[in-house]
Amino acid sequence: MTGPAPVNLDALYDPASVAVVGASDNPEKWGYWLASGALSGRDRRAVHLVNRRGGQLEGARFLPDLAALPAPPEHVVVAVPAPHVRSVVAEGLAAGARCFTVITSGGAGAAEERALAELITSNGARLLGPNCMGVVDTTSRLRLSWGDFPSGGLGLVSQSGNLALEIGRHLARAGQGFSRFVSLGNQRDIDAADALESLIEHAPTRAIAAYVEDFRDGRRLARVLAAAHEAGKPVLLLTVGRSAASGRAAASHTGALVSPYATVASVCRDAGALLLSSAGELVDTAVYLMARDLRAGRAAGRPVPPRRVAVVGDSGGQGALAADAFAAGGLEVPALSKETVAALDDALPPGAGRDNPVDLAGAGEADLGNYARVADALLRGGDADAVVLTGYFGDYASANPAQAARECEVAHALADAAASAGRDLIVHTMARDTAALAVLRERGVPVYERVEQAVTALSGAALLSSCNPVAPQDTPATWSAYPLDDGGYEHVRELLASYGVSFPVASFVEDADAAVRAAEGTGYPLVLKAMGLAHKTEAGGVALGLADEAALRAAFARMREATGAARYVVEAMAAPPYAHELIVGVRRDAAFGPVVVVGAGGVTAELDADTASALAPLTPARARELLLGLRRAPLLTGWRGAPGVHLEAAAAAVCAVAQAAADHPELAELEVNPLLVHPGGALALDAHAVLDVGGTPVR
Repeated sequence: MTGPAPVNLDALYDPASVAVVGASDNPEKWGYWLASGALSGRDRRAVHLVNRRGGQLEGARFLPDLAALPAPPEHVVVAVPAPHVRSVVAEGLAAGARCFTVITSGGAGAAEERALAELITSNGARLLGPNCMGVVDTTSRLRLSWGDFPSGGLGLVSQSGNLALEIGRHLARAGQGFSRFVSLGNQRDIDAADALESLIEHAPTRAIAAYVEDFRDGRRLARVLAAAHEAGKPVLLLTVGRSAASGRAAASHTGALVSPYATVASVCRDAGALLLSSAGELVDTAVYLMARDLRAGRAAGRPVPPRRVAVVGDSGGQGALAADAFAAGGLEVPALSKETVAALDDALPPGAGRDNPVDLAGAGEADLGNYARVADALLRGGDADAVVLTGYFGDYASANPAQAARECEVAHALADAAASAGRDLIVHTMARDTAALAVLRERGVPVYERVEQAVTALSGAALLSSCNPVAPQDTPATWSAYPLDDGGYEHVRELLASYGVSFPVASFVEDADAAVRAAEGTGYPLVLKAMGLAHKTEAGGVALGLADEAALRAAFARMREATGAARYVVEAMAAPPYAHELIVGVRRDAAFGPVVVVGAGGVTAELDADTASALAPLTPARARELLLGLRRAPLLTGWRGAPGVHLEAAAAAVCAVAQAAADHPELAELEVNPLLVHPGGALALDAHAVLDVGGTPVR
């Protein structure tokens, strides 16, 4: 896979000169923190402070305007009231500025902000913001933001300033920090994809984190995420919207099943990024990944993916709970080999547990060196990819300062054992901020206060290591040559049939006599359905297994009374043996374009909520993966002696629906439900679409 060319944002991250317009000497104002932060890097670049009222800060005199600067500013930070932003930007462009970070809003609304961005970009410059918190690059000593940003290896791109500060606090407690921080603001020029892309080639950035609410060009962002994975830069993502589907009235099953959050989750899975739920989970995972990267940089080869875990604890209870937690997190806690058990004998007392989890049973208190000996045996044994030490280590010197030097020696021995074995060691301890823990962190051994933090980190790393990124395909940007102007079954059926989707024999009618004549072509038993209803079954618009003319006429009369429909379809009854109902739908997302969902179908599709999704269009192989990723996949492949369904036919139908939706941007939603899959093939029994007319979905 070839990733996109890196975005050149040198003027943003490491400018030759910075001018802060709106600088202040009052610590209660943003202008003070921007100015003092800029001055912290004045031994690397020229720093100019601008305030028309005059003044000074840390010996730097405030100049009245940008025209008074002795040399052109490369990067201008704008922290003035909104009505003055445009004039400051115009002045900066005239002075030769190449990048603007606009802290305040760019005007009264989106139109003014877009006009501001057009002014900047049309002059060959770049804009961060407006309405952003600023930018920090600890590797170039650039600090143009409010707050403290500890130095470290995490690059953060965020639409929330306070969330960035929270992440920074968590990182600092773990002995880590930021390489870069970019506050996106309203993304009128530099967006999340630009900022993330710039971090891929930034060597000091060991892992990338992002909090994004507005994904803009989602497919480009997906390609950037895949490029980061390929480059060995793990991306950890936070977003909002997990409850959006429950609060929205949907026009179809697809609209309810493919929420914006579900779309982001599928994009992350396919692009090789990790979607997490909180700042704490993000930091826990990042700390582990950066420690792995640090260790990998000091040794030959890449670290072993942490899929198998060996647990060693100070007590049977701690070890057992930890083992359960890792197993629940999807990791294997394997039994130890006889050779490994034998290697543990010299360090453990007779009553100690010698299986996984290993119970030290007082061996640590008897001799701190036993911690390292046991860990070394487990790391070298080959039964596990990672060893988790859980319990008291790191806290001995708190109760007995005389043990501080010895505990630090053992911490070095633990790190040496991990480095020599080429496997991960993780320490969960009840201690905090002791000298021994500082040694471990400096040596690339992650330390956690709660065992569930270690579970989050290892399970996330294992998931990332199993990813095989798929770059999304482009979709047509213009309306199709023959746009669909009716989302009803009759026209959608015709459209999908042209893409190769199979349907039962059918005729569309308006009265009972025509229905009886149509039955001569379909034969009995048959199905009668009312047209123009999104949820036909609930409205009384479906009658199955009609055996003769009398049954057909009676059903027609009841259905007309219940629905008032003007048009109906008489369709051959399809009931092949060993068949299963699926749903195949596509929803057009504002950022990511068409998103296909497959899952358990029929009238209980939303109740079952057994789905998998991906960006459309997709390949038959990817469609097959989606089908096999469902909880009901064993039914599709053959359960308890029953034959499996025709997976190739099912995948082909999924691809056809996805391609039709991609080719027809006038469709907000397209759905086949149910798609009846069976050993002989796949048959669509119903379909409909929701049209997007001028941005308004219409059934």
